[in-house]
Order: sequence, then C-alpha cells, then structure tokens
Amino acid sequence: LAAAVLKCGQRKIWLDPNETSEIGNANSRQNVKKLVKNGLIIKKAAVVHSRSRANKRHAERQLGRHTGYGKRRGKANARMPTKTIWIRRTRVLRRLLKAYRESKKIDRHMYHELYLKCKGNVFKNKRILMESIHKRKAAAARETFLDEQASSRRQKVKDARMRREERL
Repeated sequence: LAAAVLKCGQRKIWLDPNETSEIGNANSRQNVKKLVKNGLIIKKAAVVHSRSRANKRHAERQLGRHTGYGKRRGKANARMPTKTIWIRRTRVLRRLLKAYRESKKIDRHMYHELYLKCKGNVFKNKRILMESIHKRKAAAARETFLDEQASSRRQKVKDARMRREERL
C-alpha cells in the first residue's frame, strides 16, 4: 500500500523498524500518507550507478591509451571501414577543388584534370593536393615568364638589326 501511495516499487520503501506496530495498524491510504508525513515511512533514493570511471576511461582513450593490439576485437576494416575513410577523403578533396575553381585559383580545365586524379587515388590528402596545385601554377607562371622574356629578347635583337641596317 505504501508503495502504491508513494508511486514506487516495494523495494524502495523504508519502514521504521522501531514503529512496526503503528505501521501495521495503518490500513488505509490516508493513514499511510500520515505516516509518510511523520517520517515513519520513507521512499528510498535511487541507487547511483556512477559513470565517473567510464568517463575517465573515455578521456584516456581520446589520448590514445588502452587501444593497443590486445584491446582490439574486430578487424581494422570493421573498426574503421576503408570505404568510410575513402568517402571522407574524396569529399574533402572535391570540396577543395570546388572552392579553388569558384575563387578562380584554377581554371575549369585544371579542375577537371585534378578531379579525375583525385578519383584515381593520386592525392593522399588535402595538403598534397594543394602542393601539386601550387607547383602546377608556379610551372605555368614560369613558362609564361620565360616566353615573355624570349619574345622581348627576340624583339630587342630585331630592333637592333633594323637599326644596324639603317646605319649602313
């Protein structure tokens, strides 16, 4: 009855062992409520199941402890699938290429070429892709610079030849 009044299970009810006779006489909900009010019947607190040890262990795992070969149940591919890794990497690289194309750092032809190379597993990560883009741009810039230099040299020689002919 006390459990029904306090809306809990019978194991959560504490009955005062010194007042057993008085508690035994209580045969109605009202009497039980009065005993609860006087503190002869108490609803016990919920039993604590502490997460502190688990939290501590989790924090250590984040630092890389307790993850050696002996703690591993399951193949590497079951723990972190290679497909998931591939998807993540591809998305990162494609996002970078898209951003570079929109900010006009690379033209659409270079974008397409690099996109296919990303698909073909040429670039291991974002850093390597960025380095290759910078290298290509530097090479293109160097080429244009050398072309300009050569054309200006050619023009200079031509002008000198014309002057020499005019003198003669």
